[in-house]
Amino acid sequence: MKTPNRRFKDEIYDQFSRIGKAVSSPKRLELLDILCQGERTVEILANETCLTIANTSQHLQVLKNSRLVEQEKKGLYVVYRPAPMVCQFLLSLRKVAENRIAEIEQIKNRFLEGKKGMEPIALDALIDRIQKQEVILLDVRPEEEFRAGHIIGALSVPLKELEFMLTKLPKDKEIVAYCRGPYCVLSVDAVLLLNEKGYHAVRLEEGVQDWHARGLSLASGQSPS
Repeated sequence: MKTPNRRFKDEIYDQFSRIGKAVSSPKRLELLDILCQGERTVEILANETCLTIANTSQHLQVLKNSRLVEQEKKGLYVVYRPAPMVCQFLLSLRKVAENRIAEIEQIKNRFLEGKKGMEPIALDALIDRIQKQEVILLDVRPEEEFRAGHIIGALSVPLKELEFMLTKLPKDKEIVAYCRGPYCVLSVDAVLLLNEKGYHAVRLEEGVQDWHARGLSLASGQSPS
C-alpha cells in the first residue's frame, strides 16, 4: 500500500508528465514554434505545417488540454496563442536538444551545405552595424508575425513579396535576412534569391525569440516606409 508521501510524489510527477506527453509530437512542437511568432487560426496552422485541418485541430486540443495553448474567438474565427512561459520553455528545450543531440547540427549542416550566405553572423557586430545603418535588416516572415514583434530597425519584406521588392533594395549595402530562428527556411530562401540576383546577402540564424531571450528590445506594429 502506498504511503501518503509516495502518493503525493506520484501524483505530482504524473501532472508534470502531461507537458512531456504534449510535446512528444514533432508536429505539436512545430505548431508551438509558429504560435510563438504570433496568434494563428487553425486553417493557417494547417497550411504552415502541411497537415489537414482535422489533424491540426487534434494536435491543438492536446496542447490546450495540457494548458500550453489558449484560444479566443475573434469574429468568425478562433485564434490560438501560446500560454504564458511556453515560448521560453520551447527555447530552453531547443537549447538542451542542440547541446545534447549531435544529429541536430549534422542535419542542419547537410541542409545548408553549399548555400551561399549561411555563415554565422557575430551578433554584437551586427547590432553595431544596424545602429550605424551599415546593413539592411529584412524580416522575411509573414507580415502578421512582423506586426506581433520584430527586431528594431528591421523592414518587413515577406518572402513571397521579396522578388517584387528587389528594385527597392540597394546593391551597395549588405542585406541581412532573418525569420523564425535557426531552423526556419524562409531566410534561407531569401538569401539564396538575393545572392542570385546580385545582392550581397547573409542570413541571421537568430529569430525574434532568441533576440528577446538575450534581453534585446523588440518593436511591434507596421514596418516603416
